[in-house]
Amino acid sequence: MCKSCHPKEQEIQVSLKKYRLADFFGAWWTEYCKAPTRFIEPWQYKAVAAILVCRTAALGIDYYACPSCGEMSEIRHNCRNRFCPTCSWLDTVKWADKIKSEILNIPHRHVVFTLPHKLNPLIRRNARDLYQILQRVSADTFKDWMRKKYKIKTGVISVLHTFGEKKNLHVHVHMIVAWGGLDIETKELKIIEPDYVKYSFLQKKFRNKFEDELVALFNKGELKNEFEDELEFKCFLKKINDKNWQIHLEPPMATPADVIRYIGRYSKRACLSEYKITKIEGEYITFRYKDYKDREDKINPKSKAKEKELCCHYTEFFPLLLQHVPLPNFRLVKYYGAYARFKEIPEQYKTKEEAKALSQELTEEYQQNENNPKYCKGCTCAKVYVETLIDTRPKQQRRETFDINKHEHLIYIKLIKQVEQRCVEIAA
Repeated sequence: MCKSCHPKEQEIQVSLKKYRLADFFGAWWTEYCKAPTRFIEPWQYKAVAAILVCRTAALGIDYYACPSCGEMSEIRHNCRNRFCPTCSWLDTVKWADKIKSEILNIPHRHVVFTLPHKLNPLIRRNARDLYQILQRVSADTFKDWMRKKYKIKTGVISVLHTFGEKKNLHVHVHMIVAWGGLDIETKELKIIEPDYVKYSFLQKKFRNKFEDELVALFNKGELKNEFEDELEFKCFLKKINDKNWQIHLEPPMATPADVIRYIGRYSKRACLSEYKITKIEGEYITFRYKDYKDREDKINPKSKAKEKELCCHYTEFFPLLLQHVPLPNFRLVKYYGAYARFKEIPEQYKTKEEAKALSQELTEEYQQNENNPKYCKGCTCAKVYVETLIDTRPKQQRRETFDINKHEHLIYIKLIKQVEQRCVEIAA
C-alpha cells in the first residue's frame, strides 16, 4: 500500500539523480507480471521493455576519444520512448530548439485546464476520445473568446498531462497562449492590453463545450459507460457541475526566451523525473511530491507548497505509473489557431533574432560543459568517433551476466590503435 511519509523538521533537499527507474523495473517487473494488480496493455509492456534497455549495450555504446590527449568517453544509445524519463527530457530540448523561432514575438500566458476527478471512470474507458476533446475544447475556449472580443486569431500550444503530483489520474492540459495574435481583417500583429480575464465566463464556456461533446458521444453510442439509461447519464452530468471547472492563468511572459524556457518544463516530459526518487529499498520505492493543499504560509494560498514523500510497494507503484504511458500514435503536443500552420505567420512577426541569440547561448553553454562526452575540456577540442559496442546476446543473458567493465580491456587496445590512426590522419 502507498503511504505518505511526512518530511522531517528540515525541508527535503533537492538532490541530484541517484536512482534509476530502470533498476526498479529490472528488479521487480518480471515478478509483477506473474500476478499484475491491473491489466497490462501492449503499449505499456513496450514502454517498460524500452526503459530496461535504454542506455545499455543492448542498444549500443559509442566510444569517442580526444585526438590530442587520448581521453576517452562513451555515449549510450537512447530508447526514444516517450515514457522514458531520460529520453523525454532530450525530446523536450529538441522540441524547444525547433519551436523557438516560430512563435509570435509577443507576450504569452501559461494556462491550465483541468477536468473534474468525477470524470475519471469515464476517462479510463474512453481515454483517447476524451483526451482529444479536452485539448480541442480548451484551445477553442480561448480562440473563440479572442476572436469575438478582440477580432484576432491567436496561437495556442497545448500539452496533455494525465498525472498529478502523487501520480494519480489527474487529467489536465498546459497551454501556452499568445496574448495577442493576427488581426482577422488586416493580418497585423496585435497585443492584448490589459491582461484581465473574467474567469467565470471562461470556466462556463469550457465546461459547456466539453459537455456538449460528451453528450454527442453518448447519443451516438460511442461512449463506453455503465449508465443504465439517458436519465442516469444526465444526473451524472449534474453532479460534475456542482463546482466550477478549474482554470488557472499565469501572468503574461514578456519575452519569447522566457516562453521557450517555461514551456520546456511541461512539454514531452515523463510523469516521474528520476531526480525525485529519494529511495529504493527492496520491494519499495519512495519519491518526492508537492502537496498543494499544505503550504508553508497557511494564509497565503500562493505560498510555496510543502514537499513530502510517498512510499509505494512495486505492486501498487507499477500500475500507478503505467496508467500514464502515452497512448499509441497519440500526439501529446498539439497546435491550434495561428500556430496550427506556422508557415502562414509572416516572418517579421516571429522571434527570429531573439531565438537565434538564445540558440547560440545554449550551444556555447553545451560545448563548454565538462559533461559533454564529445568535447575535451582540457584540450578545448572535439573528440573523434572510435567504435560502437553492441551486446547482441539474448535478453536473459544480458540481464544476468553482462558487465561493461568486464569488457573494457577487450577493446582498450583497439581503441588506442584507432585513436593513434585518427591523430596521424588529422596531422596529415
